[in-house]
Amino acid sequence: MSKATSAGFSTERLARIDRFLQEKYVGPDRMPCAQFLLARNGETIHESVIGHRDVERGVALTDDTVFRIYSMTKPVTSVALMTLVEEGLIALDDPVAKHIPAWKDLAVYSAGLGPYLTTPPARPMQVVDLMRHTSGLTYGFQSRTNVDAAYRKLKVEQMHGGHDLETFIALLAKLPLEFSPGEAWNYSVSTDVVGYLVQKVAGKPLGQVLKERIFDPLKMTDTGFFVREDQRARFAACYDATPQGGLKLQDDPAASPYLKPPALESGGGGLVSTAADYMRFANMLVNGGELEGRRILSPMTVRLMASNHLPGDKDLTELSRSLFSESTNAGVGFGLGFAVVFDPPKTLIPGSKGEFYWGGAASTAFWVDPVEQVTAVFMTQLLPSSTYPIRRELRTLVYSALLQTNA
Repeated sequence: MSKATSAGFSTERLARIDRFLQEKYVGPDRMPCAQFLLARNGETIHESVIGHRDVERGVALTDDTVFRIYSMTKPVTSVALMTLVEEGLIALDDPVAKHIPAWKDLAVYSAGLGPYLTTPPARPMQVVDLMRHTSGLTYGFQSRTNVDAAYRKLKVEQMHGGHDLETFIALLAKLPLEFSPGEAWNYSVSTDVVGYLVQKVAGKPLGQVLKERIFDPLKMTDTGFFVREDQRARFAACYDATPQGGLKLQDDPAASPYLKPPALESGGGGLVSTAADYMRFANMLVNGGELEGRRILSPMTVRLMASNHLPGDKDLTELSRSLFSESTNAGVGFGLGFAVVFDPPKTLIPGSKGEFYWGGAASTAFWVDPVEQVTAVFMTQLLPSSTYPIRRELRTLVYSALLQTNA
């Protein structure tokens, strides 16, 4: 009996995943490559490794390929913050200004292009607002508001630019909030600020904190803020989707800014990793904060993170002002670092109540299903992630192959 069959999956139905990825995406050059890992009860039961990690050089994808994971960095940084919460070094209801005094006078945008007309916030921003994207911060790339434009002008979220985390925080102190904290949900640089808090509270550079508290204990040996010399031969190229449905090279792995340490260690989007490394992170979460005898968080803390923290227990359709997120919205709320499904039928795809997930700008994704003890990691390198509905499609394919449920 195969591992998949023993785990309650149909091997015949899981084979659809490989065919689907090849025939719909990799074969027609809509994606350069596709790696998919599926596990149940912490054991990998299916893996797809399809296409090329470097199309121009004809280098085939391998299972140890190093990818830019962009916003899949956010759950990692959020877990790091929660390790500090568990130690009593910071609290979710702390005012952010307690840790960033320069932010004590942040106000809400009313009008103007700078100088700005502002109003006082209804209440101070709290650490939990950063974790759940209700802080009033934004992303410049959304190109939706005058505040977004100000972010772009100051190059606030430029990972490989000239400023570090300290400068990043100082730049944000000069800009107004889009809304009063807790009033709405907006995808933003909030998790980069979480990374700064981790760094400040722990008294060490963010990358060092992540290594000591997460990567080393979980044996995530290929995850970090830049591509080491010994990883370069495994580093994937990144591509833009073209209007015609093809690929255009966006970042050459031989000349990438990721080949050297960045000035700004972005807790919101700066990590590179492998599918195997990220699966270890996901398996730690599905296992209640522990993997192979190394505990990162308590089960109660993981449960807290994987609960909907949006005010009024609303979903993203009711609170989101964002033009973009790594999530579909109906029936989906937001926890402490990732989206949380709290009303599965509204999502119109198979899944469990309490499932949580997130993705990255280059179309990468992961999800954790605590009910079915299922974890999944998908890696490719295609910008933007909104190009294709691959994440919804994969969830449908996986759950159509699950024949023995825990429900």
